[in-house]
Amino acid sequence: MQRTIPCLWYNGDAEEAAKFYVSLIPDSRIAAVNQSPADWPSGKAGDVLTVEFTLGGTKYVAMNGGPEFPFTLAVSIQVPCDDQAEIDRLWTALIKDGGQAVQCGWLKDRWGLSWQIFPKRLTELIADKDRARAKRAFDAMCEMVKIDLAAVEKAANAR
Repeated sequence: MQRTIPCLWYNGDAEEAAKFYVSLIPDSRIAAVNQSPADWPSGKAGDVLTVEFTLGGTKYVAMNGGPEFPFTLAVSIQVPCDDQAEIDRLWTALIKDGGQAVQCGWLKDRWGLSWQIFPKRLTELIADKDRARAKRAFDAMCEMVKIDLAAVEKAANAR
């Protein structure tokens, strides 16, 4: 059982966001959509209050809390990808309709939630025991917006 559950704060569109997220990542689903039993500062009785969902096997709650607390880069969802095709697919979907590319594999989706979309291989390369090789991979990654795995590999292997 997962003992902690991240709660993501939205301004009235928690259900839309959760549905979008679960459409992108395998082992994802909506578990429950909960309506408020009474009026509250950000909505009325019967409005969606929370959405319980699983994203890639991890449980989350999306809450319609209102506009007071927007997302920041201080919290993000990391998605380690198997290959460039997966990076490209997720990157394109997440920045569509108002998302924003940031740098080093980071982006913000249209709700302002930060994501890190990166190849699993990147973690191996920057942890390489050959510290010069790791530095070359890291330096290449730092120059990128969306990670290009082939370019990082090429940089790591350059002499």
